[in-house]
Amino acid sequence: MSRRSGRATVAAAVATVVLALAGCGGGDDPAPDADGRVTGTVTVFAAASLTESFTRIARDFEAANPGVTVTLNLAGSSALANQINQGAPADVFASAAPKNMATVTEAGNAEGTPSVFARNQLVIAVPRGNPAGVRGLADLARPGVQVALCADQVPCGAAARTALTAAGVALTPVTLEQDVKGALAKVKLGEVDAALVYRTDARAASADVAGIEFPESARAVNDYPIVALKDAPNPAGARAFVAYVHSAPAQAVLAGAGFQSP
Repeated sequence: MSRRSGRATVAAAVATVVLALAGCGGGDDPAPDADGRVTGTVTVFAAASLTESFTRIARDFEAANPGVTVTLNLAGSSALANQINQGAPADVFASAAPKNMATVTEAGNAEGTPSVFARNQLVIAVPRGNPAGVRGLADLARPGVQVALCADQVPCGAAARTALTAAGVALTPVTLEQDVKGALAKVKLGEVDAALVYRTDARAASADVAGIEFPESARAVNDYPIVALKDAPNPAGARAFVAYVHSAPAQAVLAGAGFQSP
């Protein structure tokens, strides 16, 4: 199959899903154009840990749907949920944890039921060469080892606390970051000896850091839900993007980045 015919097949599949969903909604949605494709800008609020994957997925979605522009707002899930609930214009919300998605759904700002599209686990990120000799969670509590964590309200922070509790490890981080990219940056800059970050983020930064797997991460696996938003400026585009994230091409991008299937 050629790249062009592959894109056409994906676009047709997404359009079919969009048209089916549109039949269940109100009459105010902008209709897809004459060839069955959506148009306009689709604004996606997505967890920071999705940066690399959603940048690629957005580009592929635009290629499959000429006339569409995807705008990404990438930050900590808790901050994004608060922005949505405060009225920030957005079409789609992709969270790194169900808890932050619940903040949006319970406020009545989701259109339909969120669906899980990926899962993620933590690793210990250390600078290349691992100068502190970190091998597992217990090493993070050694005297002199400086650790960065995400803040507790951020999904990577909540997962880190769950894993540390499961391991019986108590530590005081030198910094609490507002998203996983902030924690990872501390390692890349050599400001800390280690950080608990997602496997996908460590893989994306593999030129600068190494990711150390640890068994307790299995106790803190994060589900990633996605949903179209109730007051989406582009409802048809929102539904199309959500459908595309669940499609085989997008799932292949996520798997390549290290995400697990839901």
